[in-house]
Amino acid sequence: MGKAKFILLACSAFNLTIGVLYTWNMFKLRMTLPVDEGGWGWTSQQAGLPYTIGIVCFSIGVFIGGRLQDKIGPRAVATAGGICVGLGLILAGLVGANGLGIALCFGVISCIGIGFGYSSVLPTALKWFHPSQKGIVSGFVTGGFCLAAVYLTPMATAFLGRFSIEQSMMLLGIVSLITSTFIAQFVKTPALNYIAANPNKFNEKVCESKLPVDLTSGEMIRTRRFYLMFVVFLINVSIGLMVIGNIASIAYYQAGIYNYRILATLLSSMAIMNFCGRVGGGLISDKIGRPNTLFIVIVMQMVNMLAFRFYATLPHLFLGALVAGFCFGAALSIFPAFTADQFGIKNNGANYGVIYLAYGASGFVAPLFVDYIYDTFRTYTLAYTVCAIMMCVAVLVNYALKKELVRINKN
Repeated sequence: MGKAKFILLACSAFNLTIGVLYTWNMFKLRMTLPVDEGGWGWTSQQAGLPYTIGIVCFSIGVFIGGRLQDKIGPRAVATAGGICVGLGLILAGLVGANGLGIALCFGVISCIGIGFGYSSVLPTALKWFHPSQKGIVSGFVTGGFCLAAVYLTPMATAFLGRFSIEQSMMLLGIVSLITSTFIAQFVKTPALNYIAANPNKFNEKVCESKLPVDLTSGEMIRTRRFYLMFVVFLINVSIGLMVIGNIASIAYYQAGIYNYRILATLLSSMAIMNFCGRVGGGLISDKIGRPNTLFIVIVMQMVNMLAFRFYATLPHLFLGALVAGFCFGAALSIFPAFTADQFGIKNNGANYGVIYLAYGASGFVAPLFVDYIYDTFRTYTLAYTVCAIMMCVAVLVNYALKKELVRINKN
């Protein structure tokens, strides 16, 4: 195995160890059960608040971590991130059924740590490979993060089946702390004179722009395409987070699925499709271009949201969850490569950190909105309708983005 592939494997494996955010569905569902059934008797909004805060802090962690890894190197930042993830969960278990304590320990400490780790391994892996492979490399690294749900969700479910909520959080934190800090030691950037091998002829047209100069974040935010990219990313991840953050509750209340093992299988299956979306979306975008791939993803998600209210059986719900997972994953693999296409690889950690603030904004709005809708109307129907409308807006903004990139090519 070559050095570049080993680093890619290490970066992907590291993300596998910190993807604890995807386990919150199971904790949230358990927290909303009555006390005599092993829960905390919390409302959906109470149980969703740590996740909402976590999404925001995750994006802040990416923003800060991206800048730090550009200055002090990815290994130190990834190690610090792994420590924060594990320590936050352990502390959350210690504070118990305290809303503020859980929000601070899991939502702030753990999720800032996730952001540190995520932002350190993604730009690092991209630097080891040729520009024509940015999409597929981005897909594998980000895919490791979502694929964590395949083993962490069943692990969390098993813990919750045998232990209390507090003990389950502590055990999950210990596992994450040990594995993440170990793998972080293998994350490193290439030498300054390193030149990645060109596996095939570089298709400049696919990037939808001329080969970019390395823009700083300040220069990037003065371009029109940055804001168009930000809006498209914001809408895509908002819908994905809405489904991912509530799919267990949707299955429980909308489809009447009460078996925890089935719910865990649903989440794991969604994570696998999330991974397929990241790898597949990255690969396809390398071939047909980022805006073209985004158009396909947006239309798929729009149709899915229009149909989601009718998913009242297990097979239908599985279909909706898998499509949502695939589209969400595709968007999250396209945009790191898209950012490097448009603004250069040198400052990609910092630049993608700015783009990724859209993830935090969506994480603040989407989960709170959905929890409010359900607590008020006892149904998710209105949320699905709003999501479908948002995807229509995304189609229009994506079209404007593509026209902007064509204009840049002509100048």
